[in-house]
Amino acid sequence: MLTLNTKIDTHPSIEIAAQLILPFELREKSRLRVTMTNGEEVGVYTVRGTVMRDGDLMQGDDGRVVQIIAAPEPTYRVECANPFALLRCAFHLGNRHTQAQVGDGFLRIRQDPVLRDMLQGLGANVIEELASFEPESGAYGGGHHHAGDSHPHHPLAPIPLRQRIHRPSDTQAQ
Repeated sequence: MLTLNTKIDTHPSIEIAAQLILPFELREKSRLRVTMTNGEEVGVYTVRGTVMRDGDLMQGDDGRVVQIIAAPEPTYRVECANPFALLRCAFHLGNRHTQAQVGDGFLRIRQDPVLRDMLQGLGANVIEELASFEPESGAYGGGHHHAGDSHPHHPLAPIPLRQRIHRPSDTQAQ
């Protein structure tokens, strides 16, 4: 069985061997056994907290490259009459630790009737839609990979790392 554990950067010369279509709930798991679009089973092993995003490329232990595709899933698109009302909805969703995708003039969340009722009570227009769900990673989520970064391979399997922890009490010689 193919094992995927390394994220690589997109490049025009990379040949994509298969695609792996997953809803967000599975793209945020660190251990996963699933079937690719070509019918082959694959094991995914990533560091806890890693999220596979739509379009990410994962390299297998045999060198093949698999593209991650965000599967359409039941969501609500939240729209408001003005930016203040939308910000207010975002605040209340965040206050409930709800994962949300931020779009240009809208929010997207997973379907939840209680949240729908709350948002409608705040004056939002809540529209059911089948869409790819790409929520924000959060302030402590490690951020996104940006084009132009100089690290072509990003291992996602557990690799021991030594990191120096900065403490405000640390002093530097001037």
